[in-house]
Amino acid sequence: MRVLHVVTGLASGGAERQLLLLLRHLPERYRCEVATLTDPGAVAEALRAEGVVVHDLAMRGNRDLTVLPRLIRLIRSGDYRLVHTHLYRAGLYGRLAARLAGVRTVVATEHSLQAGVIEGRRTTIGVRVLYLLAERLGSTTVAVSRQVAGTLDAWGVPPHRVHLLPNGVEAARYSLPTASRAAVRQIVRTELGLPQQAWVVGGVGRLVPGKRFEVLVDTLAELVALAGEHPALREPWLLLVGAGPEREALVRRAKRLGVRARLLCPGEREDVPELLTAMDVLAAPSTEETFGLAVLEGLAAGLPVRYSACPALEELGPEAAPEAARVPSDAAAYTAALCELWSRRSTPLPQPPAVAHYDIARVADGLGRLYDSLTADADPGVRRELPERPSTAVPS
Repeated sequence: MRVLHVVTGLASGGAERQLLLLLRHLPERYRCEVATLTDPGAVAEALRAEGVVVHDLAMRGNRDLTVLPRLIRLIRSGDYRLVHTHLYRAGLYGRLAARLAGVRTVVATEHSLQAGVIEGRRTTIGVRVLYLLAERLGSTTVAVSRQVAGTLDAWGVPPHRVHLLPNGVEAARYSLPTASRAAVRQIVRTELGLPQQAWVVGGVGRLVPGKRFEVLVDTLAELVALAGEHPALREPWLLLVGAGPEREALVRRAKRLGVRARLLCPGEREDVPELLTAMDVLAAPSTEETFGLAVLEGLAAGLPVRYSACPALEELGPEAAPEAARVPSDAAAYTAALCELWSRRSTPLPQPPAVAHYDIARVADGLGRLYDSLTADADPGVRRELPERPSTAVPS
C-alpha cells in the first residue's frame, strides 16, 4: 500500500521525530513517502538516509496557496492509496489536497492540541473553524493521548471520528549493556566538554516558552549555590538538548545568575539516546504537554525523571514508572526535588513498564491495523475489521 505522509515541517521536534520512528517500524507492506510543506531540516535528512523519499513543497508562508496545486499533483502522480497528515497546517492543506486528488482514505494525527492552544500557539475562533472544516474532509483523526481526544471532543469533533493511538519510544535503542553505556557516557561528556564527575541535569525539547526551561536555569543557580556550601556534592551542570527561539534568552538568564559556564545548549541533535547517557536526571518543567515524549525517553534511557506534565504517564498510574515524579513547575520545587537525587549514585535504572507500553513497535503495529481497517472500509465489498483500541493496561 502506497502512503503519503504530509507534514508541516521536518525540523527536529517531537511530532517530526515521531514520524521518523513510525516509518522506521511500520510493516514493509506500507510503502511510505513524505511531503513537507516547509523546512526540510534534520528529520528530512534522517529520513532520506534511511531510504525514505522526501518531497519538499517549498511553501513560503501560512497563506501560500500555491502549495495546494503542487500537493494535488504530487498525490495524483504518486498513486497513493492513503494520505496521512501531521500538524495543523499540513492538516488543512493535506486533507483538502487529498480529497481533490481523489484519495478516499485520509488520516490526520493530532500531536499537539490542548484547550485553547495548538502547537504552542493560542487558538482563535478562525483557527478553530478552519480546523473543524478540515477535519470533516478526513476519514479519522488520531489522538496521541486521552487529553488530546478530550480536547477534540470539546471542540466538537464526534467521538466516533477519533481514534486513540499514542506516541511511541524506540525502547531498544535506549537500552545498553552497562559497560557500553558507561563508554558512551564518557565519550559524549568528553565531546560536550562536560566534566566526567559532574552531576548533570538534562532537558530535551524545543527551546520555546511553553517548555519553561527558564525554570531549570533558575534551579541550576540554586544548585550551584548549594554545592558551594557542601563541597562533597558533585558539580551541578545543565544540559538542554534542542533548538529554538528561546536559546539566547536562556543564555542571558544564565549569565545574569552567574551560571553560564555550567549551561550547555548543543542545539538540535539526532543522537538524543546517546546524549541522555550523559545526564544523571531528566527534568521536564513544561506544564503544557499533550503526551510527554521526552519523559518517556528519559525513562527508557534509565534516568530518574522529574516532570510537571506528562499525560502519557498520568493515564497509566504511578506503578508504570516508579522513578518518575510530578513536580510543580517552579525553581523552588525543582531544586527540592533534585536535591533528593543529588547524593544518589548515578547508575542506570531498568526500563519501567511504561516504556514497554509505549514501545514504538507496538504503536506502529496499531497504526498499520488502522490503515488496513480504513482502506477496507473505503473499498466496497471488502470486509472491514476494526483494529483493537489500545489498552491502558501496563504490560507486566
